[in-house]
Amino acid sequence: MRGGPQPERFARVLFLSSFFVATCGLVYELVAGAMASYLLGDSVTQFSLVIGCYLSAMGVGSWLSRFIDRNLLARFVEVEVAVALLGGFEAPLLFASFAYTDSFRIALFGIVGLVGVLVGLEIPLLIRILEKEASLKELVARVMFLDYIGALVASVAFPMLLLPGLGLLRTSLVLGLVNAAVAAWTLTVFDGPQAVKRRLAVLTGGAIAALIAGLFWAGTLEKSMEQALYADPIVFHKTTPYQRIVVTHADHDTRLYLNGGLQFSSVDEYRYHEALVHVPMAASARRERVLVLGGGDGLAVREVLRWPEVREVVLVDLDPEMTQLFSQHEGMMLLNGGALADPRVTVVNADAFRWLNDYRGELWDSAVVDFPDPHNFGVGKLYTSFLFQRLRRVMATDGVVAVQSTSPLFSRDAFWCIHDTLEEAGWQVEPYHVHVPTFGEWGFNLIHQQELVFSGSLPPDLRFIDNDTIPTLFHFPRDASARGERVVNRLDNQALVRLYERDWRRLWN
Repeated sequence: MRGGPQPERFARVLFLSSFFVATCGLVYELVAGAMASYLLGDSVTQFSLVIGCYLSAMGVGSWLSRFIDRNLLARFVEVEVAVALLGGFEAPLLFASFAYTDSFRIALFGIVGLVGVLVGLEIPLLIRILEKEASLKELVARVMFLDYIGALVASVAFPMLLLPGLGLLRTSLVLGLVNAAVAAWTLTVFDGPQAVKRRLAVLTGGAIAALIAGLFWAGTLEKSMEQALYADPIVFHKTTPYQRIVVTHADHDTRLYLNGGLQFSSVDEYRYHEALVHVPMAASARRERVLVLGGGDGLAVREVLRWPEVREVVLVDLDPEMTQLFSQHEGMMLLNGGALADPRVTVVNADAFRWLNDYRGELWDSAVVDFPDPHNFGVGKLYTSFLFQRLRRVMATDGVVAVQSTSPLFSRDAFWCIHDTLEEAGWQVEPYHVHVPTFGEWGFNLIHQQELVFSGSLPPDLRFIDNDTIPTLFHFPRDASARGERVVNRLDNQALVRLYERDWRRLWN
């Protein structure tokens, strides 16, 4: 017989605990998956591996719970303290392992596995503690209901509230505090020996103190660890629901990184953007209405606006934080010349894949496709025959489009896969390339439906492109033009992502 707390209050505390432990457990899993996808790329692979490791570890934890026979409530509190500390410091530990060691994957699956084992212990222990308070039928139904509802809350709160509001490090630490709070709450109904209760209270209090200290130093820790990844001082960093944005600056060189990948250097980005924009603009029959897909930094839009005929530009970019940074931050606006604030420009924060599929408006005269490299399946869908067919539908028949297509030298198979996919979608395709010192050889595909004529008079203030340069961009040396078998990137195969990963892996190995 248990004395002390009333049975109703005892059961209520532990039933609600199942809700909170489920919420925390899933968030730890999502934090690890997001961290892995930010740092390693290929979100589908990283989340799949993290989920598989985590669920199997939970199974191990559930199996291990059978060996815990005594002092179940004390063991539950100890498990909660352990989850609070390990789960709470999960993101800082993973970030540190990536920044300062070469063992990130070992740390990732080691921490995910340990957290999974501990979380797997929680529900079996709760059910066994509560087995005297209700029938097994009712007990399992209530605990599992609260467990699944907690998982739902976590899956909604993580992308919509926690990640954009707190970032990965603080999200991890705050959820650790929730686990520690569950341990402290459970102690209010603990009726065991006072010496044991005092020991558990000290453990819980220590965990809470450590996590609060972590929160206090989170900003400094994050900046210090992230700075170790970059050669130049970080002047801006933010985690959004879609990506990690980092801007560095030193010696008149501003650089943008998304999920650790360099997007541009202000020293030579003009070569890339002039080639991307002015080649299709010079070949378009009209230039009044221009569509820009991707390129939330506004640098491509800056080049489009150099053409006096332009009266309307629509920029479609997924991340509002990105376009807000480059339309409001003084330093970033200097780079794009305030292009995103120009009255001719409309910014649409939407998935270009869905936006193109739903678009039913006036046809576009010219377009620029400036998506990131296809390093994961989320981006890979933007290079499929499905999207390029939809793009063809919204373009005027005499319109011309340039598509960023990765490096024809370093990721040759991926480059020609994009070329072949564009042909499969019904376009006439002319590949071209440019040397950008920061990136090396970089490639584009010029696509059109009618005969290609470069009739436009280029803007006078360009630094790289002129009428004599344009024809030279379409000549490829042997090492960039050698092609393998024809591969088309479709929604159901995402062949491009695998080719891209293979190309870059082959380059660095």
